[in-house]
Amino acid sequence: MPGADYQLTNLLGLRPTVKRFMMYQQGCFAGTTVLRLAKDLSENNKGARVLAVCSEITAVTFRGPSDSHLDSLVGQALFGDGAGVVIVGSDPVPLVERPIFELVFIAQTLVPDSHGAIDGHLREVGLTFHLLKDVPGLVSKNIDKCLNDAFKPLGSRTGTRFFG
Repeated sequence: MPGADYQLTNLLGLRPTVKRFMMYQQGCFAGTTVLRLAKDLSENNKGARVLAVCSEITAVTFRGPSDSHLDSLVGQALFGDGAGVVIVGSDPVPLVERPIFELVFIAQTLVPDSHGAIDGHLREVGLTFHLLKDVPGLVSKNIDKCLNDAFKPLGSRTGTRFFG
């Protein structure tokens, strides 16, 4: 059953043997997961260039207004369809490649007490998701620590805060 990777390989005229990896139904964290994998693959395979393609299709969750699923309406208002593409590599070839950004550090953090905060289910009516009212509070209580932890490896002295 050919997927989007098959179509993309053909559209770009890539070799049929090009290595591909597909991730489906990953939601919001797929983009950073793909960047982390692309960074690891390119750094561990000299000369490798990784085409990272992300597409989020939340239109499948759309349904009309109803008092029984107000959280679904909020989710539809917050999240939308989108796509992005980036080529990730390491050790750029001088005079040939001109990198725009450098991925220095990538991490993922599990936010405490966030289990079930955003919940998705595949049902007869399609994909449904539910948001706990605590989602904004979870973000606001944890964003400072997450950002400080992320920037610390970039040269922060112990006890120095970047944000907050």
